[in-house]
Amino acid sequence: MIREIGSVEVLEGREPEFEAAIKVGVSTVLVRAGGFQGFQLHRGIERSNTYTFTLLWETLEDHTIGFRESSLFAEWRAILGPFFAHPPIVEHWTPLWEFPNP
Repeated sequence: MIREIGSVEVLEGREPEFEAAIKVGVSTVLVRAGGFQGFQLHRGIERSNTYTFTLLWETLEDHTIGFRESSLFAEWRAILGPFFAHPPIVEHWTPLWEFPNP
């Protein structure tokens, strides 16, 4: 499993709209992406217009090729893009270990 972790700054004052839009994007777009396994969204405390998001993908290619090179990505960005102050910063991570161990 691959973890995609990103951060984004949203236009100030648009946070409630962004949070509603991301729920729509996950439930209507991401759920149709091959290899998509989960999503989490966290809002900044010190800077309330910043968010960190985590997506779980079966493989790196499910995200980088299957999703990013598909029409689903255009749908995703059309829903969320209007709220971005800057493009998101996104990196991919592979798990090594966790505590407690399930």
